[in-house]
Amino acid sequence: MTALPTWTAEAVQALPEEVGVRNECVDGVLLVSPAPRLVHQIAVSELLVLLAAWCNPTGILWAVSSPIDLILDPKTLVQPDLSVFRRRADGSYPASVDEAGLPLLVIEVLSPGTARADRFYKRRRYLQAGIEYFIMDLDSRLVERWLPDAERPDVLAEQVRWQTDAVSTPFVLDLEPFFTRILGEP
Repeated sequence: MTALPTWTAEAVQALPEEVGVRNECVDGVLLVSPAPRLVHQIAVSELLVLLAAWCNPTGILWAVSSPIDLILDPKTLVQPDLSVFRRRADGSYPASVDEAGLPLLVIEVLSPGTARADRFYKRRRYLQAGIEYFIMDLDSRLVERWLPDAERPDVLAEQVRWQTDAVSTPFVLDLEPFFTRILGEP
């Protein structure tokens, strides 16, 4: 039996870019995902607009959507759908993701092609890195909120509230109107 090759973040970054394919690696295992569904991209775009509208006035935080290469260690490179980072001390944006450091929050919107990686492999690595992690399940119309030290998620069906010690006002997302806007009536 032949052993699978061990992938590094550097090796994944050296792969040729392919339209409609996302390459990541977690603990040396290559994860290749197809392009997400349109509804996935709409949900990510809507969330980015809402997060940016909350982050920008703080002068402390910023939000970004994929593709970004977030390197958690030499054998783990992920491309989270959405991430929230701290700005530099002077309020400016970092020049690169490497300079930005680890995000405070990562959100993945489930797709059929990414659900297993998002729920298991990536979740474990985000939590090990101390990153709060939300999994948005469009089909179930809920969000799983994973805290780094938690054994189980908080399952949120009505409202998401997220706050960091950097700001005094929480980000609030009422889920029913959000999902109705994205998906239509249940």
